[in-house]
Amino acid sequence: MSFRARHLLGIDHLKPAEIVTLLDLAEEYVALNRRTVKHSDVLAGLTQINMFFENSTRTQSSFELAGKRLGADVMNMSMQTSSVKKGETLIDTALTLNAMQPDLLVVRHPNSGAVNLLAEKVNCAVINAGDGRHEHPTQALLDALTIRRAKGRLQRLTIAICGDIAHSRVARSNLILLGKMENRIRLIGPSTLMPAGVKDMGVELYEDMREGLTGADVVMMLRLQRERMDGGFIPSEREYFHRWGLDAEKLALAAPDAIVMHPGPMNRGVEIDGTIADDINRSVIQDQVEMGVAVRMAALDLLARNLRAERGAKASGVMV
Repeated sequence: MSFRARHLLGIDHLKPAEIVTLLDLAEEYVALNRRTVKHSDVLAGLTQINMFFENSTRTQSSFELAGKRLGADVMNMSMQTSSVKKGETLIDTALTLNAMQPDLLVVRHPNSGAVNLLAEKVNCAVINAGDGRHEHPTQALLDALTIRRAKGRLQRLTIAICGDIAHSRVARSNLILLGKMENRIRLIGPSTLMPAGVKDMGVELYEDMREGLTGADVVMMLRLQRERMDGGFIPSEREYFHRWGLDAEKLALAAPDAIVMHPGPMNRGVEIDGTIADDINRSVIQDQVEMGVAVRMAALDLLARNLRAERGAKASGVMV
């Protein structure tokens, strides 16, 4: 299998073949997760530590479930009550964790680049579960798997990413992944919620939602991340929904078989109409949640294989 990464810190360092390898393995875990007995022992004997410096429901629970279904010993660390709150530096936390000899470390952190720093200080495999505005690689991978299963392919699609692009690590990771897979990407939203340098990203920009959605195969809505905003980025939630929220009238302009996505949590009536979110014929939002567990199982599995191979080579004196 073509997957050589030691860590999963972002999408940028993955080759298209590695993305396909991970998604193909995730397909196998989708099948496993739908069986009555949802257990494997591929991580038996390994320890997985989940460190979430930001609150999370979907990501943390799916990583915990993924590790347990693969047979790992899983520990969730409550960083809100950790020594970090007492003044311990991130590096000291990393060194302390490293002394516990973990095998897999899953980290979410509010600061961009923090997970990369941790990865430099530990001997185990590290997965980025979201860092600041930087990346959220497993979300992009589960989105990719959802798209591939719904559309039958992951290439040459017109994909509209709508809303708060500037503050979204999900958007950044999806831009990189979907670009690698040769898709046509449209970014739709107010100019105040577009990131700096967006014109150099090789995407199409639209401020008019109706114009941007015309003919789109995939409509990916994003959450308004008010916790990352420090000014008046939108006039009001009511006006935002009127102009950039997804409703039936705007969705009608997309391709007849277009799918609707949202990484969650959703603000119904702000980013998306509840009727659209619950439409089983168009919405794949619940599929995204299901694919999240499978993709994270695949990521843990592949990184564990590489970790074991590296340790085996070192034990036998082979240079790696």
